[in-house]
Amino acid sequence: MYIDDDEGIRRLVARSLSRKGYEVSLAASGSEGLALVAGDNFDLVAVDHYMPGLDGLQTLEALRALPACPPVVYVTGSEESRIAVAALKSGADDYVVKSVGEDFFNLLASSFEQVLERAQLRQDRERAEADLRVSNARLEALLKEVNHRVANNLQMVMSFIALQSRTLSDAGAREALQQTQQRIATIAHVNRRLYTSDDVEYVAIDEYLEGLAVDLATTWSTGERLRTVRAEAPRLKISTDKAVALGMIVNEWVSNACKYAYDGSTGEVRILLSIDDMTLELAVEDDGVGWPEGGAVRGTGLGTRLISALARPHRAEIRYEKMHPDRRTPGTRAVAKLPLASTDLSPIQACTNRL
Repeated sequence: MYIDDDEGIRRLVARSLSRKGYEVSLAASGSEGLALVAGDNFDLVAVDHYMPGLDGLQTLEALRALPACPPVVYVTGSEESRIAVAALKSGADDYVVKSVGEDFFNLLASSFEQVLERAQLRQDRERAEADLRVSNARLEALLKEVNHRVANNLQMVMSFIALQSRTLSDAGAREALQQTQQRIATIAHVNRRLYTSDDVEYVAIDEYLEGLAVDLATTWSTGERLRTVRAEAPRLKISTDKAVALGMIVNEWVSNACKYAYDGSTGEVRILLSIDDMTLELAVEDDGVGWPEGGAVRGTGLGTRLISALARPHRAEIRYEKMHPDRRTPGTRAVAKLPLASTDLSPIQACTNRL
């Protein structure tokens, strides 16, 4: 579509562009051109600046307001660079300086070719981006479904273990199954947070440890023996594998404290997490009877072996110390220090921590 009030120019443009393979429609005014563009599908529109009624800029503004505006090339005089800049700011894709002679028609055709090529590239990019969004949405839905099924399967396994434990008369066997059930629940906690979140790479460790503390307190409390488990952690998102390792270590230490620290009486266990210079420090504290003399392991020692196995791939340093050396009940503080890579933190937090 070529819009120009000069009939002679319109005819010359139509003749020249037709020879170059273009099918050209003509309009003598902005309002006529708008009506034609609104009622048909044009690949491109060229608009002259000086026209009675709607001038070129007004016509351009009205064209851009259409639901599907084609690319627009603005035609202006040789001394009117200010008008050309205004047209480009208003949404024109290119401009051509109007003159008399074959050069003008060649420039117009060259501009059309470039603008149409850019428009095709833009359409291809938008189509590819739309396809990518559809694909991403499909993959996200599939991932959520997989995580949901994994969570259901973990819950089913825990239910089977609970049923099996009720059939056993041996107290040691029941306790071993109970610990296994809690270890699975610790992993299920991370999985539940993954499939209820849009971020499957990182876990909000503060929320995870708080939820784990509630679960452990419920698991190890009875009517005669109350266990309070409290978690304190900064608002921090860490990688999923680090979160699982921390959760498993917390599960072993808190379970051990709930079983042995208070000799059957009520007591509190604290889960503390801090970060300093790209190093995570996890501590589990109690105010109970303290670590046994000589560091002898109570129970089967499986929990200690699990902690060592979990710490090794993460290069974590493990140590045990007395909380209150001068008291009758010195308590125990178990500490794990984990060095972090930048990829272990969500990108924004990794940048913040480096600053």
